[in-house]
Amino acid sequence: MQTKRYRAIADYYDAENERLGWLARDVPFFLGQLPKRSQHVLELAAGTGRAAIPIAQAGHRVVGVDYAQDMLDIARRKRDAVGLRERELSLVHGDVSKLDLGRTFDWVAIFFNTFLGFTTLDQQDAVLQVARNHLKPRGRLWLDIFQPNLPLMAADESRGIDPAIFYVPHLNRTVFMSVDVKRDPSRQLQQVTFNYRWFNEQGCERKQRTRFELTFIFPRELQILLERNGFMIDEIWGDHDGTALNADSPRIIARCRLA
Repeated sequence: MQTKRYRAIADYYDAENERLGWLARDVPFFLGQLPKRSQHVLELAAGTGRAAIPIAQAGHRVVGVDYAQDMLDIARRKRDAVGLRERELSLVHGDVSKLDLGRTFDWVAIFFNTFLGFTTLDQQDAVLQVARNHLKPRGRLWLDIFQPNLPLMAADESRGIDPAIFYVPHLNRTVFMSVDVKRDPSRQLQQVTFNYRWFNEQGCERKQRTRFELTFIFPRELQILLERNGFMIDEIWGDHDGTALNADSPRIIARCRLA
């Protein structure tokens, strides 16, 4: 069965994710791992440039790739607005599971649970092989995903969780958002639905939703997956403050080298 890949509503993406405080910490933590000299960084699934832009602003040369052209259009406008040039941040439309840029980088980075959107072993292998093929011999892969929350995973279904309200300035729209999750442990999948509703100028309620599937990966499983694709974990953390990974950690953050 073919899974449904994550596809954000581009107009909402930045506004809806501003509420996630940990997204203010992941890029600074990553930048803290980079040498002071300028690095060449490839970000897979760059979206609206949330990570790629500050990495380029820190003095590194960045290429960001995404399959969603509307997300890249927003990233390009944001890049131009802060005065970055194409050679400092290049944005490429493409499928990160089939990518071949014909060059290598010091770092390949996959942020914000993006890797979990590749829900089959074949897809995960393909993305990791793309990362491997684009790394210099001493390059590093950066992978950041959530650690499965076992009590939460025990529920077959969660409805109306993580409620939020956000404002989209260019649409002059206040949006109410909630999340539904259906879990299938046998397939190691979560079907996630983002529910959005708002009121138009006439006071009529409007609704919109996006649905996709995520896998979940445990630490030992991640190690095996990386090793079978030619990587070794250099360091692994449980949060963006650099704390060690333990059973209660919210994240699994791995810095990897070529084996």
